[in-house]
Amino acid sequence: MTPRARYDEIVDALTSWHPEVRASKVFGMPCLKRSGRVIAGFTRGAMVFKLTDPKEHARALALRGAHLFDPSGRGEEFRQWVVVPAAHADDWDALAYTALAQDHSIPPTRTTMLGA
Repeated sequence: MTPRARYDEIVDALTSWHPEVRASKVFGMPCLKRSGRVIAGFTRGAMVFKLTDPKEHARALALRGAHLFDPSGRGEEFRQWVVVPAAHADDWDALAYTALAQDHSIPPTRTTMLGA
């Protein structure tokens, strides 16, 4: 299965089971929104997840090849966002549900991501 097909399966599952979740696009990137807020997306063959809980964020970032999301490519990383490569596509479901369940009104701060 291609990474995009895997992403599409996750989109279908989340939008079917959660009426507040819908497929959308942000800056040309396919994404999932919960109640109007982006929670996950698909970019360059990988999934990206907004993880506001420091422990969940650290767990995702610890996956080999995972890194902070830098949509512009200019070193302007989104601190709450983790790109998880296709090598970990088996983890995408759990990460998507984790992102869905988190409070996305929490603003990113340095201490939030350090777990302090």
